[in-house]
Amino acid sequence: MELKQFKITVLPLRGKLLNYARKMTDDPEDAEDAVQEVLLKLWNKRLELEQYRSIEAFAMTLTHNHCIDIWRCKHSSNLSLDTVQAEAPTATPERLLEIKDEMRLMHEIIDSLPNLQRTIMRMKDIQGYETDEIAEIIGCGAEAIRSNLSRARKKVRDIYLQTIQEKKRRNES
Repeated sequence: MELKQFKITVLPLRGKLLNYARKMTDDPEDAEDAVQEVLLKLWNKRLELEQYRSIEAFAMTLTHNHCIDIWRCKHSSNLSLDTVQAEAPTATPERLLEIKDEMRLMHEIIDSLPNLQRTIMRMKDIQGYETDEIAEIIGCGAEAIRSNLSRARKKVRDIYLQTIQEKKRRNES
């Protein structure tokens, strides 16, 4: 793809990508950085873009993934004990460690989900998107979103309970 075609095909997507990034990051500067990064990636992949059915969908996916990366950097699961203690001032140090371990476990479980389920769960349960919004962004039907979300939640619950039971058995031994 030449510069002229890139300007016609990709650059008009900037506004849509920026709006989406603003929803995902809640920070206009982070959103702008994310979109600039995505446009740079698209430019670097310009020779490969014709292999994609929808350049817009590819650009949205890149934007989504980059915004998730930004979110992860800002909301690292490596919380300090001071942060956890501020959230639960009456808890004992042992309980604070348990809370931190449980939070880390939940992050690990969610990260182990298949990509689509992980994305839907984060968008719905963490970022607060509505099912219809998620369906529009991802390009699936609302019923598929609900189904994937249900499967993801069930899987997280099952893995969490299984892990807790294994820990209890080890402690009892």
